[in-house]
Amino acid sequence: MTTIPTATGPIDTDTLGFTLMHEHVFVLSEGVVANFPRLWERDEQVAAAIAALTEAKAHGVDTIVDLTVLGLGRDVATVREIAQASGMRIIVATGLYTYDVLPHYFESRGPDHMADLFVQDIEQGIQETDIRAGILKCATDEQGVTTGVEKVLRAVARAHRRTGVPISTHTHAKSEQGLRQQDIFEQEGVDLGRVVIGHSGDSEDIVYLEKLMARGSYIGMDRFGIDMLLPTEKRVATIVKLCERGHAARMVLSHDASCHIDWFDPALIKQGLPKWNFLHISDDVIPALRAAGVSEEQVRTMTIDNPRRIFEAQGAY
Repeated sequence: MTTIPTATGPIDTDTLGFTLMHEHVFVLSEGVVANFPRLWERDEQVAAAIAALTEAKAHGVDTIVDLTVLGLGRDVATVREIAQASGMRIIVATGLYTYDVLPHYFESRGPDHMADLFVQDIEQGIQETDIRAGILKCATDEQGVTTGVEKVLRAVARAHRRTGVPISTHTHAKSEQGLRQQDIFEQEGVDLGRVVIGHSGDSEDIVYLEKLMARGSYIGMDRFGIDMLLPTEKRVATIVKLCERGHAARMVLSHDASCHIDWFDPALIKQGLPKWNFLHISDDVIPALRAAGVSEEQVRTMTIDNPRRIFEAQGAY
């Protein structure tokens, strides 16, 4: 049996259950709340998060992977409080989120120094707590592999090699950034079978998606509800086609949603993205997949078996 850390303590991978592999509890602009505390109504937001995750659990979600790292306002002590109250298992992450430049601290320091910090989060605990990271996160967007982004990718790869925890990424699918991430990970000796190339579901390009999977990686069909990037029906149709081509064993599902994100006016999010929440896959997407011919076995593979396999593949190398 393989044990993995969560915000509320270690669990066996056999108990993960239905898992959303790319979500967030809170996404906060780094440093804003620390400098302007009046902008953060903590008690209200914590209560709302507890309610949202309690509801998600009632709709069949057992575990979420919270990919909130440095750059997104990470606060693992509050995440633990929410996990305890809601009963949701939450796996937290380490890494660094940037599309381009690095925080000044890292500009003059190499990737190994950054990797040391990530390893500390994994082996000892995050933000002076005993909450250990169970996954690594990095990002590449339309800007491509800038100098800063490359340093993060290499640091994440080296921390992964030292600890064995899986890697999950943010990508810009239209410009096929997942392939460039795979190139760098391969240069660093990473087993691409331990990598989830995130936001692949923003693309309908079967050729691109099959290239990612042919190199061994899982692909994250993980922005359900963000219809402005790709409508739900097209996301569903892409998964159906990939399942028909025998790829269920290399896909995981999620929303990239949060209980609160301060990047946008909440009223605009509710109006423009009404389905961008933790219930959409359970309530709408899976029924649509079934109606389109995806089997119960394939649904289970994408939502239960693949997450378990991703976290079971551990050990430094």
